[in-house]
Amino acid sequence: MKIFDNGALEIFAHEGEGYERTMHYENWRVAFLNYAERFDQITYLERHMCTDEVFVLLRGEAKLIVGEEKTEHRLEENKIYNVKRGIWHAVKVSRDAQLLIVENHDTSAENTEYLRFDKALTVEL
Repeated sequence: MKIFDNGALEIFAHEGEGYERTMHYENWRVAFLNYAERFDQITYLERHMCTDEVFVLLRGEAKLIVGEEKTEHRLEENKIYNVKRGIWHAVKVSRDAQLLIVENHDTSAENTEYLRFDKALTVEL
């Protein structure tokens, strides 16, 4: 949500649940990801066919699940994690987590593939 705009500077914030696209410029966008109930269980991986996706942990705890091997990577605050285009991934977040996400502005279901599971993955934070 835009909380300030004077024509020279825009300020955005998101304190609600889930994923919120906050701003975009030309072909990229910045979003926030906060805890939402849908992140309690990982029932699928996704891969974006037209963009890398950057994750930055701002607060709380989070893990990225990456690749067909489902390798778990604990995120550390203020580090940039870049999931390359075409790589399967998912994210698990704690209730107090907030992530910053950067990806192509046109990222959508039309250019993303999903690998669904019969049983949710068990990922401990």
